[in-house]
Parts: sequence; C-alpha cells; structure tokens
Amino acid sequence: MELTGAEIITRFLKDEGVEYVFGYPGGAVLHIYDALYRQSDVKHVLTRHEQGAVHAADGYARSNGKPGVVLVTSGPGATNAVTGIATAYMDSIPMVVITGQVPTPLIGNDAFQEVDTVGITRSCVKHNFLVTDINSLVCTLKKAFTIATTGRPGPVVVDVPKDVTGFSTNYSYLESVEIRSYTQRYDPPAEQIKAAVEMVMESERPILYTGGGVILGNASIELTEFARMARIPVTNTSMGLGGYPATDPQFVGMLGMHGNYEANMAMHNTDLLIAVGARFDDRVTGNIEKFCPQARIIHIDVDPSSISKNVQVDLPIVGCVKEVLADMINLLQQSGGVDRERFNRWWSDIEEWRTEDCLSYDNGGGVIHPQYVLQQLYEVTHGDAYVVSDVGQHQMFAAQYYKFDQPRRWINSGGLGTMGFGLPAAMGAQFAHPDATVCTVTGDGSIQMNIQELATCKQFGLPIKVINLNNGYLGMVRQWQEFFYERRYSEVTLQAQDQPNFVKLAESYGHVGMQIVNPDDVRPALEEAMAMKERLVFMDFVTNPEENVYPMVPAGAGLNEMILV
Repeated sequence: MELTGAEIITRFLKDEGVEYVFGYPGGAVLHIYDALYRQSDVKHVLTRHEQGAVHAADGYARSNGKPGVVLVTSGPGATNAVTGIATAYMDSIPMVVITGQVPTPLIGNDAFQEVDTVGITRSCVKHNFLVTDINSLVCTLKKAFTIATTGRPGPVVVDVPKDVTGFSTNYSYLESVEIRSYTQRYDPPAEQIKAAVEMVMESERPILYTGGGVILGNASIELTEFARMARIPVTNTSMGLGGYPATDPQFVGMLGMHGNYEANMAMHNTDLLIAVGARFDDRVTGNIEKFCPQARIIHIDVDPSSISKNVQVDLPIVGCVKEVLADMINLLQQSGGVDRERFNRWWSDIEEWRTEDCLSYDNGGGVIHPQYVLQQLYEVTHGDAYVVSDVGQHQMFAAQYYKFDQPRRWINSGGLGTMGFGLPAAMGAQFAHPDATVCTVTGDGSIQMNIQELATCKQFGLPIKVINLNNGYLGMVRQWQEFFYERRYSEVTLQAQDQPNFVKLAESYGHVGMQIVNPDDVRPALEEAMAMKERLVFMDFVTNPEENVYPMVPAGAGLNEMILV
C-alpha cells in the first residue's frame, strides 16, 4: 500500500506493537499528528512539556520492559527532550524518540525552529538517525527499535524532516533487519563459566554486587536461585533494587555512598566480588584505590565496554546476565554445590556488622521524619506499589526504607540524577499498569521542576499518589554544605513564604491535596490517600528541615569510612 511518511510512522508503530506515544505537537510534526488523529490503534499522551514526555516514556519502559516512544517537534521540542534522553541513556532505558526537523532543503540554513538534533544528542544516545529519503524510513524505524531494545538498551533518536513525512511511498512492515557491524549476541566460553564457579567454591568471603543489568536483563529469578544455592550475600546498587528480594535474609542492603553499613563493610572485606549487570559507578566504589582491596573480581555484563572500564577485573564474562547465571547454576548443581558450612564465619561477620543498625534514627521531637514516612508507606502499601522517586534526600530515604521484593517496582534517575523526573515517570508507570498503586516520592525542590504534569494526570485520570517530603531546602545539597562547607547554606533555602501552597496548587489542577504536619497523622493520611483509588492525591508532609541521610561515604573515602551519625 502507498502511504505518506507520516502515515508510515503511525502504521509502523502499530505493527511494532506500540501502545502509547508520549509527546507534544509542533509545526515540523503536524503531518504525523494528523496521521495519529486519523487512527485509533496507537494512543497519544499529550504531556505539558517535552521533558515530561520523555520521562513518562522512560517510566513506562522501566516499569514493564517495553520500549518507550516519544514524539516531539523540531528546535525547542527536541532540545527540551534532551534532559530526558540523557536520563534514559545513563540508565540504559530502551526508548525511541522521533523528532521533527525542518524540510530537507532548509537544513543548515538556520530555518525557523531548526537545530542540529543529531549533533546535539550524539553523546547521550545509543544511536541516532536523520532520515532524508522516505524509502529508508521503515528500515530506519526498525533499526531504531532493534538497537534500542537489544544488548545494553538505550535511547535512539530518529530525526525526520517535515517534507519526508509528506512524501508517499509503498509500505510494508519489516519483521527484522540486518545492521552491519552491530552484534549484540555474546556466548561466553564454557571455560569462563567454569572458572567463575571454581572461584566461588574456592572463596571464603564472596559477595554478589548486582546492578540495573539484572533488572533490564530479566535475571532476578536466576540471581535469586544462584545466591540461595551458593549461600552468598547480595547487595544491590540503587538501580538494582528489587533484583533480589529485600526481605530475604541474604540481602545486606544497598551499597555505596548512602549504602548500608553491613553492605559496605562486606564489600570492603570480600575476597571474591561477583559483579552482575553493574558498572562500578563512582557512587558505589568510593575511592577506587581503596575499593575491595582483598578481592578477586568477576564481572558479568552484556556490554563489553563496561568491563574493566572503572575497575580492573580478574575474570570478565561478556554475555546476557540471565543466561550466564543460568549456566553457573547448572554447573554448580553438577559439581555438587558449595559446602554450605564454608561461609559460616563470613556470615558471622556480616551479622556482627548488622548489629550497627545503621538505618535507626531518632523518631522523636514532635516533627515528621522522612524515614518514618517511607516506613509507613511501605506498611500501608504492603510493599506492593510502584515507587517512583525524584532526586535528592527523599530518593535515598526511599531506597533505604522501602523494601523492594520484585524487579521494576523501584524507578529512579540513577546515573544522571535528574530532578523533575518523578512525577512524569510515575505517569508512564501508571499508563503501563493502570490498576496498580503508583507513588511518586519527591521533595519541594524537585516537584516544582515538572509540576505542570499535574494537568496531564488530570486529563487522563491518573490516580498517582504524590508523597512530597517538604523540608524547605534543596536537601541533599544542604547536607553537603553542612558537612563540608561549614553550614554555609548557599542558595539552598526554599523559604516557606516563597513556596506555593501545595494543597491549593494540587486542588487548582483538580486533584486532592493534603498537608500533614503532625507525626500521628502520617499513617492515617497515607491510608486515606490509598483508599482514593480513582484520584490523584498530593500529600505535603512537612518534615524535619535538617534531617540527613546516613550512612554517608564522603568523597575520596573508602566504603569502610562511613559517616554514621
């Protein structure tokens, strides 16, 4: 059949199985929006800002594993999307972003709303394309989805000039596509798997350090089986939370800058570090020269460029983490397994570190402590919510005090640390799981960066529960200024008289607003909000203004050099 470029895009998205497109219209994409109007298979979600559109697609992808899809116009439409694209890139989230471009004869002429989208996004995408020939449009779109979703996932930008969307050509869907020099299938030699299992059986103090690759690679079941079979303690990065059940006795908590004492001490004292789908981020390693000084390191990752990038490893294994772990399980079974008594002394050390009770806090003073809000949220939701966070102290409190037993329930901007991510990403998660409880944990600084998306929530009836931990500061920056800048609080104070009335603001968008100032009202407020299944509820918790996140590993310190109080 013969279709216009715009019709090809919408038809291709349908044939690719895309359910939602998140976007914002403009001149360069009007043909595409007209084509969307004339069909009903692909649903469009009109956000109130292009950054919100990309974050929404991101939250959709993180929560269900399907690629998020975005449509924005040229110029400022594309540049507004860059922060969201970079956020997805840093956390390896599958996404296809279709951007409009000025007509091909005008490219390079400084035309109205023209920017070099390919050049601007080159450093923060897995790949990008500029389509100048309508006959290559289908192939390019298929390449984009293939690249975005295979190997180590990531965002792909497809820049389409307006005239290309108006031209016509024959359309037929491509089931698959060959991409020269793009190989994403790695079969590690059996000798490497055998060597890894032998290293486990020889070790005395092993630990599994697992990251977002376990979530993205759908390897949670295999990780759990392997850890339990070998009786090895497990620690997750922030991106890996939920990859191993947080309520399991073998879980020692999150590691890193704000990681648990027992997790960081186990990492520092291990003799065998098994890294699975993790990238040795600086927030995890602390001072590289002090990182795991006694350990041999096995690194399993689908991305060969991540191995020995930050930390030199002893045994690299390039492959899908799900398949590698399954092979290790089989080999461990064939070998008779690990002597379960072998690690008794190691577990004794870990139990001793646990007695530090590093997440305990003083819940008195007649003020609301953010830790308490997160603990009550966990209890009220029975640990069964999708929890989406913004970036800051509230993010770390959520990671520390909400126990994630399942993958894809914890959604946060890990690599880029993007304030304003929470609310639009929660929208995407709610679209992906319309009957689920979706909560966004935010702060009075972060929420105002994309608060306009409350209008989108109203339009589509999204019953998100907003937990705003309002401390009157840009909390994480204030904490650093307290510790390292002698309390010189430079430009972090959000004066109460200058802040909006969040209750009235939520109500002005048509939602339910609550303000909670008394600790005794925290749980009742959460219960009341969760009972409103059809409404977005904005809960403004006025919290202790100078609460700090502990433990904390200062910059330049080792994981064993934590500030605990």
